Amino acid sequence: MLVYQDILTGDELLSDSFPYKEIENGILWEVEGKWVVQGAVDVDIGANPSAEGADEDEGVDDQAVKVVDIVDTFRLQEQPAFDKKQFVAYIKKFIKTLTPKLDAENAENFKKHIEGATKFLLSKLKDLQFFVGESMLDDGCLVFAYYKEGAVDPTFLYFAYALKEVKC
Repeated sequence: MLVYQDILTGDELLSDSFPYKEIENGILWEVEGKWVVQGAVDVDIGANPSAEGADEDEGVDDQAVKVVDIVDTFRLQEQPAFDKKQFVAYIKKFIKTLTPKLDAENAENFKKHIEGATKFLLSKLKDLQFFVGESMLDDGCLVFAYYKEGAVDPTFLYFAYALKEVKC
C-alpha cells in the first residue's frame, strides 16, 4: 500500500486506495470521496425480542453517523473558508515554503504551472471546503473539497507536488 504524506508536515493525506486523476498539468490531483455510514449496525439474528420479553429499547445505544471516507480515514480537519485575498496570500506562502523542498525539475514544473492551478481553484473558491492534516499546522498543504454539479459525493483536490509517496 502507498500512503501520500504532506511534505511540509508529514501528515498522511491520501493513499492508493483512492484513485486520483491528474488535472491542471499535473499540479492537482482530483480524488472522488464518498459519504459512508459509520457506527450503528443493525444485525438481525432472527430472534423476536418482543416474544422473548425484551423491550424495544433494549440493547446498545449506537448512533449511526455519516462521514466522508477521505476525511475520516486521514483525520482531515476542516478549516474556515478563505476569501480571495486570504487564498492568494496562502498560495504565495505555500509556493515559497514548498519550492525549496522540491528537486530542480519538479520545482521548475511547479513554478511553471501553479498559476493555472491557482486560477482553477480561484474559479471554485466560493464552493470549496478547506482541510488540513491531522496535525493542523498552518504551513501545511491544504486539501480542497467541492461538489461537482449534481454530485452527492465530494471531489477532493490535492497539490500533487506537496505529496510524498511512502510505502507501508
